[in-house]
Amino acid sequence: MRVGNKMDWRCRRFLSLVGAAVFFWILPPLNAGAEDELNLNQVKEINRLIHDYLMSHPQVIVESVQKLREQEKVTQREQGASNLATFRDQLENDPLTPVAGNPNGDVTITEFFDYRCGYCKSTLSVVLQLLAEDSGVRLVLKEFPILSAESTIAARAALAAGIQGKYFKFHNALMGARGSLGKDEIMDIAAKSGLDTSRLALDMETPHIQAQVDANHELAASLGIRGTPTFVIGNQILPGAIDVDTLRQIIQMMRAG
Repeated sequence: MRVGNKMDWRCRRFLSLVGAAVFFWILPPLNAGAEDELNLNQVKEINRLIHDYLMSHPQVIVESVQKLREQEKVTQREQGASNLATFRDQLENDPLTPVAGNPNGDVTITEFFDYRCGYCKSTLSVVLQLLAEDSGVRLVLKEFPILSAESTIAARAALAAGIQGKYFKFHNALMGARGSLGKDEIMDIAAKSGLDTSRLALDMETPHIQAQVDANHELAASLGIRGTPTFVIGNQILPGAIDVDTLRQIIQMMRAG
């Protein structure tokens, strides 16, 4: 970040707050007759002192902006967690959303993911290991393409593959793919997954497929989810890659009540 005329609104907000705080804290009592003139002079002096200090210590601005962003993220996560009760049914029981593992499992994990997300790809083996060893886990898969146009094409193709009954095989193949995921690459992966690519190309362009993707974006916004992968387990929203031991511990705590 550059300090000066190009500092973002957070920096300007910070400076305004600091200036106001200093003004009200250190301003001495004034006689009514000289109040306006003295206030103006003192404000100018305070602004000069703040300016000089920040020019000598620009890291203060960077640190304050970083702190503000961290606080905003915490606030968003807390607000999202408070919205879980309202959106629980849409999160876990949408009939159009693919479900892996045990459809009647006692623990539900919802994953928001993007096929262009490297962390999502690395987490696939963790998720598959958990499903293989725990027959009580129900995994809800929310297509959440946010990284590129290729992400959206892949998400629509995956949902369309469900019409042919091959969502999970195709999902795993897309997650295992490396490099570009343009339409040609996606169709090549689809053919290797046993899909009718002509039908897939038509189905993925239908409005209801895009509507599912849009609904997932709206749900994510309501829950304060902005990145991938993000896991929702019980009342916890867990952003970022996760290891199998952590998942086991959370599941154990949920089953223990």
